[in-house]
Amino acid sequence: MNKKILISDRTHEVLEQKLRAAGFDVSVEPDHDYAGLLAAAQGCEGLVVRSKVSIDRSFIDRVPSLRCIGRVGAGMETIDVDYAERRGIRCLNSPEGNRDAVGEHTVGLLLALLNNIARADAEVRRGLWQREANRGLELGGLTVGIIGFGNMGRAFARVLGGFGCRVVFYDKYLGAIERTDGVERVETLAELQAVADVVSFHVPLTTETRHYLDSRFIASMARPFFVLNTSRGAVVDTRALADGLRHGKVRGAALDVLEYENMQADALGDVPDEMRYLMQSPNTVLTPHVAGWTVESKYKLAAVLADKIIDVLK
Repeated sequence: MNKKILISDRTHEVLEQKLRAAGFDVSVEPDHDYAGLLAAAQGCEGLVVRSKVSIDRSFIDRVPSLRCIGRVGAGMETIDVDYAERRGIRCLNSPEGNRDAVGEHTVGLLLALLNNIARADAEVRRGLWQREANRGLELGGLTVGIIGFGNMGRAFARVLGGFGCRVVFYDKYLGAIERTDGVERVETLAELQAVADVVSFHVPLTTETRHYLDSRFIASMARPFFVLNTSRGAVVDTRALADGLRHGKVRGAALDVLEYENMQADALGDVPDEMRYLMQSPNTVLTPHVAGWTVESKYKLAAVLADKIIDVLK
């Protein structure tokens, strides 16, 4: 009997095609809630999930056939990875598939901030023609600090390479690496905060990184700076960011992910006053979690994950 794999996500058909071609019995059922997914997963060795259902200890214990859990994308916070792997279940993601998209989008956000592109566009549409008020900054004269130098952080650094700016990165978990392609590594967060004009977050959401940017982080920056976040919304403390913008220590913020984003519903949740401040500020650029959301990445995310699942289950 062929090994069973359940795909509970709406993704590119190449995922199903490659798994079927490798000889697996594949079911595609993307609309399950927790109980429905639990029932459908019985007997499956592979499970591909999305962020709308959490795969917790109880789920893992009740599907003893599981050998791997896959996620089309990078974030794994809805899966109890530590527990699953202690149970011998491989947890797989595919950040290689959308890292280029994230790198390009993050640079786009930065350029929009530095050159007031979103604000100027809105003004022109209202009939305003304010050139001096929208005088921009050149990226080449700035220092960009990257926090987290995995797939996404490296892709962002690579796209920055043509702009002539100084790029430094901090990653406390990264071991020795052979090449940094002109990017400077700093050994402490304080070193990055001493030189950065821009701080960009490329970290997973964990207990350690939740509210990584908070009032203490902002106060520790040597000079006013720009904030970029394309990782997870809760990495940034929205209240602290709003205060930083009000007082001028934060010069601008571009966010593709929001602390009040409801990932289960794929929607913006209830918005408190501090978030409304960001939404109304002329010094922010906001996009709806689409940094890694391109035509090309949809294919690559699925194809990369299919290859990983095949490698594990074959």
